[in-house]
Amino acid sequence: MLHCPKTVARKIVYSAFFLATGLNAALAADVTGDWRVADGVANIRVAQCNGSMWGVVAWEKTPGGRDIHNPDASKQSRPTLGMPILIDMKKKAGVADTWEGQVYNAKDGQLYSSTIKPAETDQLEIQGCVLGFLCGGETWTRVAPPIPSSPANSMAKGAPKGVTGALPKNPSTSLATTAAPPVPPKTTGAAAPAPKPGQKQAAGQPGDIGDICLLPDIARFAH
Repeated sequence: MLHCPKTVARKIVYSAFFLATGLNAALAADVTGDWRVADGVANIRVAQCNGSMWGVVAWEKTPGGRDIHNPDASKQSRPTLGMPILIDMKKKAGVADTWEGQVYNAKDGQLYSSTIKPAETDQLEIQGCVLGFLCGGETWTRVAPPIPSSPANSMAKGAPKGVTGALPKNPSTSLATTAAPPVPPKTTGAAAPAPKPGQKQAAGQPGDIGDICLLPDIARFAH
């Protein structure tokens, strides 16, 4: 059995502490990933699409929801699964780890000026206002780790097409592949988060919506 001098042991402990602290800080600053909304009825997947943050409904507690409160009658029958909630959010100048844009509230069919920012390692603060007043917000809880920027965005910017792999051949990814090119690149955002203990996927619910940057409602803005 090896015996380390006390000074060496202290250095190992301190190094581990600072490494863990650095990783937690990086995780806290990254707003991408899957987040459970405050009332627990849905998960929102947040990803960076061509420089902007977008968030869509990635899971519903009660499947089969429709956007019935949308003021546009043509959209009232669209599924809420895969629907954009955080819309074209840009990094706020001069403010660390804060993004601003619009948030769509499916409960009243209205768009609100909004900001998002990490509160802690596993929390995301959402603030929204109507015309600068009637402000409110809530805190979301992380349920899946951060995801890198979609390779689809790199290809859209003209980067080398050296991305290997393809989206899983699974009917559950149909929402993600609607706007995909003939051979879409695989993205780390396509893997479904593992359910927490006691949490079950709702019956009849698609397993995963895939890379949200390929969804039609986002692709037409982000690419």
